[in-house]
Amino acid sequence: MLTNREKKIAAYIQKDIPLVKEPFGQVAGQLEIPEQEIIAVSENLMKRGFIRKFGAILRHQKAGYTRNMMVIWAVPEEMCDDIGAALAKFPQVTHCYKRIPAFEDKYNIFTMVHLKSEKDRIIDKLSQSIGIKDFQVLTSVEEYKKSSMEYF
Repeated sequence: MLTNREKKIAAYIQKDIPLVKEPFGQVAGQLEIPEQEIIAVSENLMKRGFIRKFGAILRHQKAGYTRNMMVIWAVPEEMCDDIGAALAKFPQVTHCYKRIPAFEDKYNIFTMVHLKSEKDRIIDKLSQSIGIKDFQVLTSVEEYKKSSMEYF
């Protein structure tokens, strides 16, 4: 169980933390809680398994990636682990996971692919490298919402 103070800190640090030299100092100022306590509580929440990781989220459009698409693959069940691992090695693939149940009873590996150019032929390279020709490309047309989950 979390204390009210831990919940207050967790609620704040689950949002965007400022990209500054001492981000927890800025968080401490906003919450009126000492910086060392913010850090100690955060470390404790990680040790206890409430926080899995701290990570940066790159806004791919701002970084020059102009296209993104979900590519879904029909992979034989016995090959899923190997194919998933092979796809995950490509730097253009940012998400790679198995879905159960399979979409349309056959597409069970989902990959999110980001491209810098319309001319990039990465989908063909992916297909050739894993030997799977049965796939669908789902292209994003418009983004309606993009946010991280907030628990508090």
